[in-house]
Amino acid sequence: MLNILFGTFSFSQQSLKLIDQKIQLEGNISFTLKIPAGYKISVAAEGLYRPRFFAKSPDGRLFVTDMYDKTDNTKGKIFILDGWDNKTRQFTDVITYMKDLHNPNQVGFYSNGTQSFIYIAETHQLSYYPYNNGDNKPSGTAKIIATFPDYGLSYKYGGWHLTRSFAFNKNKIYVSVGSSCDACIEKEEIRATITEMNPLDGNDKQIIARGLRNAVGLKWINNELWATNMGRDNRGPDKPEEQLMKIERNAFYGWPYYYQYKKQVLADPDFKDSVHPAWVKRPPISKWGIKAHSAPLGFDYFKGFKDPVLNNSFITALHGSTSVWRQRGNAVVQMMPNGTYREIITGFLQGKTEDKRFGRPCDVIQWDDRSFFISDDKNGVIYYIYKEK
Repeated sequence: MLNILFGTFSFSQQSLKLIDQKIQLEGNISFTLKIPAGYKISVAAEGLYRPRFFAKSPDGRLFVTDMYDKTDNTKGKIFILDGWDNKTRQFTDVITYMKDLHNPNQVGFYSNGTQSFIYIAETHQLSYYPYNNGDNKPSGTAKIIATFPDYGLSYKYGGWHLTRSFAFNKNKIYVSVGSSCDACIEKEEIRATITEMNPLDGNDKQIIARGLRNAVGLKWINNELWATNMGRDNRGPDKPEEQLMKIERNAFYGWPYYYQYKKQVLADPDFKDSVHPAWVKRPPISKWGIKAHSAPLGFDYFKGFKDPVLNNSFITALHGSTSVWRQRGNAVVQMMPNGTYREIITGFLQGKTEDKRFGRPCDVIQWDDRSFFISDDKNGVIYYIYKEK
């Protein structure tokens, strides 16, 4: 076993063997996933629509957002996955906590020391409600602390980014807003940024990072802010790389003027003659470059995990390209200390057509010292992966 230090993180680099496990879903959907030897995987919940990001509530329950489908809609929900059965490894209850939401991508919890609050990130706003242990619906009224642009270029022109993500640290909330397009010079300052603000009133807003085309995964790990970021299209099959990166205050991360490829920063020729704002500078190189079109989304940092192979490492969901033929992503991966990554759950994609795609991993959350959950927003499934004793 080789232990490697990287910054404030320590990795155990061991070989990893994957084994087959049969998956049977509703609707007569059957396929085989590959998972680490010594683990089992169960279908913890199914029948959801488009489950996205997890959050553990102060009373220890698992919440998950559901964006309903790929359209810009107001049919989103927040579910509580409850009634865990340790024999079947399934939730017996799926409770609708909220409904009729505008593309809810993330839910999270914050406490001021006396009261807990539940936060919901929709395309157009960030809001919260008081949260009390055992709540199965919001108590009190919503407080909106931020509003965001809820329009952009159509998919024909490269699409725009409907999701809003957030993370808490030291009595601040950090919110990411994606770009309005595939590659363009934005007219609204909030686009392609991460903003810091006060969590209870939304005051003291500051943009702390720019040039992030679409930072969907956002999390504080060991007092450092980390994000996944998706690169633009139309630079070829392998450019630009996508990233898992550490976010520094007042840094610029390239989009749309620069991108990363094979540990190099390249100028985007589409913008070489554009006038650059004063804050534009050559961006830092991210530790982890991910293959273009893999679409890294949610991640977690496994800490205190019994398995030394996965402990003290980032585990990331690769959602996969909308173009199945690219054969990118559609797996859960472990980020390795040398800047590479390896698949730890794979088999969701078994061909070059959509009918051969059996899932699109969206988020990962460590549950305890032996298990974790992943969400699949294609088939509406929550998977539970656990290490056998």
